Amino acid sequence: MRELSEQERVRRDKLEEIKKVCNPYPAKFERTHTLKDAKNLDDGVKDVKVAGRVGFARKMGKLSFVKIRDLEESFQLELKVDILGEEKYEFFKKMIDSGDFLGATGEIFTTQTGEKTLRVEDFVFLGKSLRPLPEKFHGLADTEIKYRERYIDLIMNEDSRQIFLGRSKFYAFLRKYLGENGFLEVETPIVQTSVSGASARPFFTHHNSLDLDCNLRIAPECYLKECIAGGYDRVFELAKCFRNEGMDPEHLQEFTQVEWYASYWNYEDNIKFYQDFIRKLLIELKGTTVLSYQGEELDFGKEWPRINYVEEMKKILGEDFLDINDTNTLKERVVEKKLFTLEELEDYKSVSQVIDFVYKKTIRQGIIQPTIIYNYPAVLLPLARRNDEDERITDVFQVIARGTELCKAYSELVNPYQQRKSFEDQLKAKAEGDDETMDLDEDYLLAMEQGMPPISGLGFGVDRLMMLIYDAANIRDVVLFPTMKPRDEIK
Repeated sequence: MRELSEQERVRRDKLEEIKKVCNPYPAKFERTHTLKDAKNLDDGVKDVKVAGRVGFARKMGKLSFVKIRDLEESFQLELKVDILGEEKYEFFKKMIDSGDFLGATGEIFTTQTGEKTLRVEDFVFLGKSLRPLPEKFHGLADTEIKYRERYIDLIMNEDSRQIFLGRSKFYAFLRKYLGENGFLEVETPIVQTSVSGASARPFFTHHNSLDLDCNLRIAPECYLKECIAGGYDRVFELAKCFRNEGMDPEHLQEFTQVEWYASYWNYEDNIKFYQDFIRKLLIELKGTTVLSYQGEELDFGKEWPRINYVEEMKKILGEDFLDINDTNTLKERVVEKKLFTLEELEDYKSVSQVIDFVYKKTIRQGIIQPTIIYNYPAVLLPLARRNDEDERITDVFQVIARGTELCKAYSELVNPYQQRKSFEDQLKAKAEGDDETMDLDEDYLLAMEQGMPPISGLGFGVDRLMMLIYDAANIRDVVLFPTMKPRDEIK
């Protein structure tokens, strides 16, 4: 057991003293108002009951002021000895520390400095904090605390409170917006028997009861489109997904993804719908469609420019790049164009991986303002609909801002013959060493053979969107409990 600090020992001693007076951990406290609501009350309102954690206390001889707070708001209490009595007032001064919980009853008034305050007529002790709060965050050690002990971060850090309040408001807005537009929310399996729905490296597990090797969901796509085949007109899921890949400031192996699918839409319909969704979301959360992110001003209210993926890549790799089917041949072309060396391309094992790498390093990273990238090579997206004019191209778009992908959407491939061929191409890429390919999903093909209407679907990562909205440099800043190494493994 760790050694207690002096402050921790003092607090534990106080706990024993409090037990002689009252139950330091009572069952409940009946509030009349949240702190946010109490701030909007008129002066003179009596019998107001509020509660919260003590953040700051200015204790004086016969008059003290206390700031209590919850996730959304802070609120001031005024405590006077001539109202509370000597015994209760002394209990407050001696026993209550920052971090403790208090419930208070009294009358609302406004101080001379204009601060809405509760003149306390009685208070109830609601919980002892046995550990002192940190003074402030600074340096690497406190970054560890921020991610490992998020509750301390939320207590101490207003920016973090705003991020996670905003994230909860986002979920409410998402469900309201999609519901008002005819989308129904469903749940699909997290433990699956086929790697499908996206190109990514999965986590594997074993189902003991069925003696079955399984994988964790990398995307909910195929199951959601099976819902469309079953008769859902518009469907969405707020899905936890898992990809066993690298970690960086924009990627975690466990992340939250939204996917929605609409019958009878094409990807142009989804472009309009997503633009409206994002603009209304930003107004809801920030009150503006202009965001400041890492020193850049991003304007989502203006018309978003468009870039044709294939045409831009033709300028970079040559007019015939869509006809190159051999990975080594494509790598030679990249080197010939003096874009990258063979050593830089060594980790990329398929044509799709090489194309995607070149695109991300040459086109995507230079985009600052919200921009629509459309017309992707078919080899990149085995579940997307082929363009009617050129089967080598898919009806796809992404929205990019400041070099980051905000969403991916396309007209869905609903032709089971083409889908089987795309899955078979994925198996060939897997044989070449690409471990981010999909399996041949016979269950999904069976649903396709039952018949599907025209569909367009869209997916986006919630974490990355929150980073952009709240100007967070690291994805861990917007995830409540990111996965961390155990403490005893940190060197």
